[in-house]
Amino acid sequence: MDGNSERLLTPGEVAALFRVDPKTVTRWAASGRISSIRTPGGHRRFRETEVRDLLDGNVSSAEAGSR
Repeated sequence: MDGNSERLLTPGEVAALFRVDPKTVTRWAASGRISSIRTPGGHRRFRETEVRDLLDGNVSSAEAGSR
């Protein structure tokens, strides 16, 4: 493994943390509120640290990811 071994979350896992529907998480990603990574199969994954920052109200990490 390289230094880029951060845990990635599924839309369902992110939705559970925020207590919203997974489709809401997908809309957030589409609007740039949170950045996502696409798997080779085309599925979205979200960096755990960015999700935690957004959950804690620290948007600087989330804003940096959308640039």
